[in-house]
Amino acid sequence: MKELLKNLVEIPAPSGYESQVRNQIREWIEPLVDEIRVDQLGNLLAVRKQAAAPRLMLVAHMDEIGLMVTHVDQQGFARFVPLGGVMPIHCVGGRVRFLNGVQGVIGVEKNPSSYEIPPIEKMFLDVGASSVDDCPIKIGDVAVFERPFLDLGKRVVSKAMDDRVGVAVLIETLRQLKKSAFELYFVFSVQEEVGVRGATVAAFGVEPDLGIAVDVTATGDTPKGHRMEVRLGRGPAIKIRDAGMLADPRLVQWMVQTAEKAKIPYQREILEFGGTDARAIQLSRSGVPAGVISIPCRYVHAPSEMVDMEDVENAVKLLLRLLQTHPRLERED
Repeated sequence: MKELLKNLVEIPAPSGYESQVRNQIREWIEPLVDEIRVDQLGNLLAVRKQAAAPRLMLVAHMDEIGLMVTHVDQQGFARFVPLGGVMPIHCVGGRVRFLNGVQGVIGVEKNPSSYEIPPIEKMFLDVGASSVDDCPIKIGDVAVFERPFLDLGKRVVSKAMDDRVGVAVLIETLRQLKKSAFELYFVFSVQEEVGVRGATVAAFGVEPDLGIAVDVTATGDTPKGHRMEVRLGRGPAIKIRDAGMLADPRLVQWMVQTAEKAKIPYQREILEFGGTDARAIQLSRSGVPAGVISIPCRYVHAPSEMVDMEDVENAVKLLLRLLQTHPRLERED
């Protein structure tokens, strides 16, 4: 899966501009499904049909965080706003690539003190121009962070692991899947980073009986890092709660029991901040039972995000097992 992941993360696709990565995913998976289409917002929906079976929506978002130009001054420097959760601490000195191939560096108005993190309003993009007339970018142009894929053996690093690693898990699941207890809708969603917009309309259209998102989650295994139990290399995480949703306890139990029966390593996840496309599924129409399989990821929303390939591979194993059985969805009154 490492080569698949490398190909995915190196495609630039900020929120709202996912066409390049969508086209590549479609080329790979079209021979593996019974039906494939793109909806009006840009989500890619691929269907594995199964007569008289419950409808399960699996979703991973294609978009990544990025930047959008808002102003170019007379010297050719550009101001910008973030697309998604771009954190100022990761910006100054960072390199970016625009969709038209133009590259640049993020500068700041003056060198801050060692204790100060300048806000994005004090930053600018330098693409090597000397005036507004020879500046190769214009208002509304979008860029992503420029970072090559780094292979550290068992662990790999790149921009856009959030959530191309989830996309890779769904693609590999499709490749290996032989039978299922569900009619499956594999949804590669757009605009998650700016408010789970793609999954919102996709869930409304699919009308699933239940849903699973595959996305990254933070870890608590770095020096004096955020206090949480998830660690790299200890298996995919089964979400219980994040800032956007409470995972359906029946699906949590289903995932835990399936992992334990198959002897697949897993972790229990509570994330105090952030959310996933599962929130949109859960709140669609009259409500849908939803859960999340999370890939532990260090440095989420930094230009260099790290995942462990064993966690990725075990996420595929868990998903394949889940697709063979139905969860118990009876309510206890």
